[in-house]
Amino acid sequence: MTGPSAAPTPSPAPSPASTPGVVAELIARSHRLGADPTTTNYAGGNTSCKGEALDPVTGSEVQLLWVKGSGGDLGTLTEAGLAVLRLDRLRSLVDVYPGVEREDEMVAAFDFCLHGRGGAAPSIDTAMHGLVTAPHVDHLHPDAGIAFATAAEGQELTFKCFGERVVWVPWRRPGFQLGLDIEAVQQAHPQAIGVILGGHGITAWGMTSDQCERHSLEIIRTARQFIDTHGRDEPFGPLRPGFTARPTEPTDERRIRAAALAPLIRGLASTDRPQVGHFDDSPDVLDFLARSECPRLAALGTSCPDHFLRTKVRPLLLDLPADAPLDDVVARLRQLHAEYREDYAAYYRRYATADTPAMRGADPAIVLVPGIGMFSFGADKQTARVAGEFYINAIGVMRGAEAISEYQPIPESEKFNIEYWALEEQKLARLPRPKSLATRVALVTGAGSGIGRAIAIRLAQEGACVVVADRDAASAQAVAEQLGGTDVATAVTVDVTDEAQVDEAFRQAAIAFGGVDLVVNNAGLSISKPLLETTVDDWDRQHDVMARGSFLVSRAAARLMIQQGLGGDIVYISSKNSVFAGPNNVAYGAAKADQAHQVRLLAAELGEYGIRVNGINPDGVVKGSGIFSSGWGAQRAAVYGVAEDELGAFYAQRTLLKREVLPEHVASAVFALVGGDLSQTTGLHVPVDAGVAAAFLR
Repeated sequence: MTGPSAAPTPSPAPSPASTPGVVAELIARSHRLGADPTTTNYAGGNTSCKGEALDPVTGSEVQLLWVKGSGGDLGTLTEAGLAVLRLDRLRSLVDVYPGVEREDEMVAAFDFCLHGRGGAAPSIDTAMHGLVTAPHVDHLHPDAGIAFATAAEGQELTFKCFGERVVWVPWRRPGFQLGLDIEAVQQAHPQAIGVILGGHGITAWGMTSDQCERHSLEIIRTARQFIDTHGRDEPFGPLRPGFTARPTEPTDERRIRAAALAPLIRGLASTDRPQVGHFDDSPDVLDFLARSECPRLAALGTSCPDHFLRTKVRPLLLDLPADAPLDDVVARLRQLHAEYREDYAAYYRRYATADTPAMRGADPAIVLVPGIGMFSFGADKQTARVAGEFYINAIGVMRGAEAISEYQPIPESEKFNIEYWALEEQKLARLPRPKSLATRVALVTGAGSGIGRAIAIRLAQEGACVVVADRDAASAQAVAEQLGGTDVATAVTVDVTDEAQVDEAFRQAAIAFGGVDLVVNNAGLSISKPLLETTVDDWDRQHDVMARGSFLVSRAAARLMIQQGLGGDIVYISSKNSVFAGPNNVAYGAAKADQAHQVRLLAAELGEYGIRVNGINPDGVVKGSGIFSSGWGAQRAAVYGVAEDELGAFYAQRTLLKREVLPEHVASAVFALVGGDLSQTTGLHVPVDAGVAAAFLR
């Protein structure tokens, strides 16, 4: 009896072909174009290529489109940031296109054209890239190109500048119909290398990647040369007396005023939701604010969709001269902010329909202060910085348009339709949930090493922007760089015993991030001696750093937080020794007791401003501790009669839990206090000592 016949061995499935070379060319081209902010904005514009690849199902070649996906950035584009679509299926959508009134439905249809797994979500501009027949397409937002796109005589000027080589396309909201419009222009003008998109930007194409890039740069270069050659001098008008930049010599008046205003402005811009700030006083910004046409142009707002989605429909512009008294500026900013919110709500009511998403907030994203600079805001530092960069691009656009014509952005109603576009709402809904400390700015003293470094790392991991404060500049800078660079952290050099240095540290924090919400008084040192061997210098040094230093830092923090009006947290890293009478420890223990009582006093005083003050009482933090490594460990080991390298284990054995305390445990306690779960707690001291019964609070 024979067994069952063996099943035939299946043929191996065809494997996908390696990535075509055109994709590598596309990514390289994108990086070059994205590296120049005058060529396109961060996360703005898109590029594409077409080519053949193996279909792993049929084993045959298929025509594909690779195009930068939604939300990506040209300058940092990777293959994972590309959407990959079947070109035949994408172009077949023309046959089922329901018309411009329902063109948003086509975005969902792109998903049915995708090839393979992974990749980025197709953007709204996918049709533009797929319907244009050229193998390579660039869509960019260069300042010079948008200057033509927003000029009142844009169509005539485009012909005058480019002839038949570049064709004008009237304003149309990005989408499937715009792709059809550009395809029609390309077919009707075979000699054209690209188009100027009214109110928007440029699109160029080519038979090769290099040719496409050359055409993009040719359009930008030709437009810039035309503006330089034919544009009038001083397109923003003459300087306004009193509105020029405040001096930086002999004292940096501009920066000092900016730091004084930043927390107030950030608080106003955070009325609806907390924001992180960015400050820019570059020459282009200061010159624009000093010119006679600035009020008119600022009121018109930006035009390119990528611009006003970041900067909002228009900025808030202070109408006082640069030398106005600070109190007058503060009062006027408050008044203008209230008016801005009323105007924005009215703008929303003018155009909203029953299907419009809820108003996202009525606060400005850009605040312009003549003589000082520009304050921009966002949900994180990068978003705030990029918003400012976009407005600088908008200034360049307005300068170019005013030089050759008159700046004429798209109508306000069109801006609203894009700002509250259902597709934009869906894009926002896909953003990841923010971390617990997102939008919060933390300043940690003694953060260059030990416990402070661990706290800075943990706060950054939880989403905070961190000011790494330490008297050792190199250590502070190293920690700031470890945290992720200037969009996450900045280093400040400060001796907390020096009042001027403490005030300067908070000025730097205000310039870097708009203000401060969370302060950790961690800087400390210790000298272990019996009473009779403790010198006045020993006493003064420890009280200067921990008692005086904490007082100076907390006072500066309270001033800023009260001005901000957003509440805040102040956390003291005190010690088990603040309540425990350890041997040979009078100066350190007394200084820590001072800190512990500051917690109680300030909690009682600052509660009315929504500022919570709490403390941490660590003990036995040997590994990774800056204090223990600087001699304190050897001194304490001598007191207890153990080897210094066994001190951590010695401390652990005298605790209830028999566990060693590490800097990360203290950092976790800080986060527990400030992360949101203990929002109603103030005046508390949290022991982080693995259980020392003699130090129980009672």
